Amino acid sequence: MALVELGRFDRNEAHILIGRLESEDIPAIAFDGNASIADGSFFLIPVRVMVDADDFAAARAIVDEAAR
Repeated sequence: MALVELGRFDRNEAHILIGRLESEDIPAIAFDGNASIADGSFFLIPVRVMVDADDFAAARAIVDEAAR
């Protein structure tokens, strides 16, 4: 399993996207979701949504469809 970055999103959008991907049986994980909690920039740092390289094309299609 090799993780690849699907994109960078604000905190809430990232977690909504992860739920959407998982509803399609595409495992996803958020990186950097708790970064800088101590210095107050908690909501300013984008969250990276990561998926398996084998799932990237299907996950990208879901993101692109949602962006329309």
